[in-house]
Order: sequence, then structure tokens, then C-alpha cells
Amino acid sequence: MIDVHSHIIPGIDDGARTMEMALDMARQTVDAGVTHLVCTPHMHWGTFDNTKPVIKQGFDELVNEVDKAGIKLALSWAGEIRINEMVPIWFKEDKLPYLGTLDSKQVLLLEMPHSNMPAGLDQLFRWLRNAGVQPLVPHPERNRDIWKQPEKIQWLRNQGCLLQVTAGAFTGRFGDHVQRIAESMLENNQIDLVASDTHDTKRRPNEMGDAYKRVTALHSAEKAEQLFVQMPRKIVMSE
Repeated sequence: MIDVHSHIIPGIDDGARTMEMALDMARQTVDAGVTHLVCTPHMHWGTFDNTKPVIKQGFDELVNEVDKAGIKLALSWAGEIRINEMVPIWFKEDKLPYLGTLDSKQVLLLEMPHSNMPAGLDQLFRWLRNAGVQPLVPHPERNRDIWKQPEKIQWLRNQGCLLQVTAGAFTGRFGDHVQRIAESMLENNQIDLVASDTHDTKRRPNEMGDAYKRVTALHSAEKAEQLFVQMPRKIVMSE
């Protein structure tokens, strides 16, 4: 499996706090059946003011330690960008790190707040797509506006967004309500890929293996391969 969303680079966001924790996360990721992990620390203006050079430095240190520890895990890096008014400026200044490309567009992991769906999303999504950027929205199943109005999931798809559901949503880690939304999205063919969004080994572990089994049981092995392997590979291996 290829996991496109993780917070494993230590000390730069709310994920791994130490290199030791990051190595434990890498081992857990391998045990979950993941062969390639994309490191996507938060770029959240005013909270985690990460930049491409900061992420690259942390990534290089992580790769070195993973290699020294003999952990067989391919790594690459991008970022999880919180939606804000700076996104178009960051694009123009080449400050946005991308997961890869899909259909000639650069794929950007673009996070909404958990509490709501901000006004003006349609204009931002349209602007990005016109600029050659494909928005990939992570964990819509955990957004409170979507809890109130599940039809907004299809609205996001109608805006041209790809949607990534968290593996833990299928295992019940975020509660029954989130699990039901994830399962409904699966039934309605509204998921483009699944990723772990792992932050540590206990509270937010890598549950890709268990989620793969759950999707297989709920739908089919072919659908699990599509969401956990084929679509992530198509994006990430373009790089």
C-alpha cells in the first residue's frame, strides 16, 4: 500500500515529537502493510508555519535515521495545507509542496477546518484548478458541517476535488458517526483514496491494514486495491 498522508517528521507539527517516536511510527507503518509513506506535515498559517525548506530538512534527517535503523520503507514528502487566504500567494511564490501529479495537474493536500467549511471554497477550488492544481481534500468525514449536511460531500466532488478518507474512520477510531459517513461514502463511490493521517503509534496509529480489510469486507478486494494502492500510486509515482 501507498500512504499519502502522515505526520511522521519529528518536532515540526502535532505529529511525532521525537526521532525515536518517528522510527516507531515507521515500523508500525511497515507492519500495517505500507511500502511507501508520504510525509505531510501541517502548513497551517499562524499555528505550524512550516515551509518547504523546513520540511525538506526534517525529511532528510528522517530518511537518514530510517535507513540507519534498517526500516524498509520508501519515503517522500509534501505538506498538508490548511485553507487560508495565503494559498494563492503561496502558489504564485512556489511555496506549496505537492504530492505528485494527476492528469497533468499538481495534487495538493488541502485541509478544511474540522469545525466548518469556509465561505468561498468554490472560488478557491476553481482558481486552483485553473492554475493547474488538483485539490485533494483529506478527512471530509470528520468535518462538522458535513456531519450536519452530508450532501456537501457530493458538493466537494462537484467542485472537482478528490476526497481522501482516513483509515481510522473505517476502524471506528473516530466514533460511530464518522464510521457511518465513511461507509456511506464508500457505498456511494465518493472516495478517491484512503490514507492513515498517522500522528503517533497509540492515539493516531497507522491503521491502513485493518482499514484495507474493512473496505474489502464492505465492498470488494478490487475497490480496496483501487483506494489503497492504485490511485495513491498513480499520484505519488508521477514524481
